[in-house]
Amino acid sequence: MRRIEAIAAQLPDNARLFLAWLEYQKGASEATVEAYAQDILDFEQYLDEFGVSLAAPADIDKQMVQGFTAHLFRKGIAPSSRARKLSALRTLFRHLQRLHKIEADPAAGVRNPKQDQRHPAMLNVDQMFTLLAEAGEDASAPATVSSPEEVMALRDKALLELLYGSGLRISEALDLDVDDIRPGSAALLVMGKGSKQRRILLSDTCMAALARWMAAREQVPPQHGEQAVFLGRRGKRLDRRQAARILDEHAKLAGIPQHVSPHDMRHSFATHMLESGADLRAVQELLGHSRISTTQRYTHLDLNALTRIYDAAHPLSRKK
Repeated sequence: MRRIEAIAAQLPDNARLFLAWLEYQKGASEATVEAYAQDILDFEQYLDEFGVSLAAPADIDKQMVQGFTAHLFRKGIAPSSRARKLSALRTLFRHLQRLHKIEADPAAGVRNPKQDQRHPAMLNVDQMFTLLAEAGEDASAPATVSSPEEVMALRDKALLELLYGSGLRISEALDLDVDDIRPGSAALLVMGKGSKQRRILLSDTCMAALARWMAAREQVPPQHGEQAVFLGRRGKRLDRRQAARILDEHAKLAGIPQHVSPHDMRHSFATHMLESGADLRAVQELLGHSRISTTQRYTHLDLNALTRIYDAAHPLSRKK
């Protein structure tokens, strides 16, 4: 049983049908649906203390939603997590309104918690190159694979090169199938959030690493004809937790002191592109962001980087 189903089993029908609508009609990712399910369950458990339930959503008022956010604050839940839970409730109540299950949205007018102005975590260029070097030898070198460990090393190298070289979300990389990879092509199509397809570019080292892994992949017998590009040792599609563990292990071996997540690779890709003078709109397109404000979170450039970009681009720059 998927974790989503285990959580949904604890919810009333209104909430379960909402989660099904979110996944199958709106095309939300499994990770998003699971997060919404947990957020709604937290709210349902809070309501239970007052003898109220989402089974009768018309009984829920604005004060209860405000009380829930205050309850989360007292528990020390981070502002970003409180905002996400409130967003989940807003989406749920708007859905119930459309179905005429409630007349008014009890989450309407409830203010979002003030967010900490933090930039996404990232690695600097030296750390990133060290990490990629630790993950494997030069991807253009001849492949002489003779052990399961060497096969998995090629998989890890290809995955890391893809995450940093193309800025993919981890879900986009793990959802790739064999037919998505075209030998010799410097681009491929991925399915992003909201079932939106976009073209991403591949670096030379990424193309070489993928080619070596695809050749070695045949040594991992796929279970039941599994078509995933990235396989675990038992021939099943690699999942998010396995991928996160792989990256963290390589980061430790590379001597990187902080925890490194798959999303940190994406953050590093965006920041390094912008520091090199890439256009913000172009980076938005490569990342698959629907809003430019999301991409702007990556614009924490240092003074040296800003000076280089100014000197290269501004008509009045003394370097012109």
